[in-house]
Amino acid sequence: MGVAITLRGVSRAHGSTKALDEVSLEFAAGGATALMGHSGAGKSTLLQVIGGMDLPDSGEIRIDGHALPRRGLDAHRRRVGFVFQRFHLLPALSALDNVLAPLLPYRVGFDRKARARELLKAVGLAERERALPSELSGGQQQRVAIARALIGRPPLLLADEPTGNLDSATGQEIVDLLLGLREQYGMTMLIATHNPELAATCDRLVRLADGRVTGDDLVSPAPDVLDRIGRLG
Repeated sequence: MGVAITLRGVSRAHGSTKALDEVSLEFAAGGATALMGHSGAGKSTLLQVIGGMDLPDSGEIRIDGHALPRRGLDAHRRRVGFVFQRFHLLPALSALDNVLAPLLPYRVGFDRKARARELLKAVGLAERERALPSELSGGQQQRVAIARALIGRPPLLLADEPTGNLDSATGQEIVDLLLGLREQYGMTMLIATHNPELAATCDRLVRLADGRVTGDDLVSPAPDVLDRIGRLG
């Protein structure tokens, strides 16, 4: 099940530049929200402070009603899946071992390989688990990265320009895959993107400029998008 997120007056500066400037937003559990804006608008920084990869200078972030601490964020990060524009796969590891990599430091109460194989099947790569990243296309590498992000069954998925290095057709496949997996696993999902077609597939569109929220609108995905996602399930 996804998590609800609340930001109240969140600010973050990088030197003299305000990456976030008094941002207040609420994200419902299980929703899919697109974050749009030009480069430097604050999209990536917003994902980073929500995911615990960076700390705000001021303001408050609450996850399911609990304030995000300023220290001891490891437990929070383990409940967040991250997908980036660059795939960040380990070149010497197979697809299966790349998916397993985030679990290596931890003891878990489930069969690691069985879950990794289940996720590779979910992203359409059941037959490529032994393949190295160099043997996979860009779209396939991003699918492995998505499976890796989901290995801990996170209630929150943060995606930063997940289609930025892909052609339009492959990018659309990745978007449909992300939304289908969100439906399947009940995650809350935030996607930072420059792509209006990607944003139009989400439930909600938040626009940012110079670290401030400039727009916040509900989106109704087109019937063909819903049909594609339905076929994935």
